Amino acid sequence: MDLILGLIFGTVGSAYFVYGRKQQHPTALVAGVGLMIFPMLVSQEVWLILGGLAFMALPFLVSI
Repeated sequence: MDLILGLIFGTVGSAYFVYGRKQQHPTALVAGVGLMIFPMLVSQEVWLILGGLAFMALPFLVSI
């Protein structure tokens, strides 16, 4: 399950990264990098889901 969640969050993170780089949106860029790195650092499913959802919501909650 950890592998599948890591794959999902990594894919969303790479999409956020590409969007943030092309649109020059720093919050989306940071969230994308965080989503790509975070699954490698966390092994418990609950924290992986909560952290991933937090990184996914970051560009919508913070507008720079």
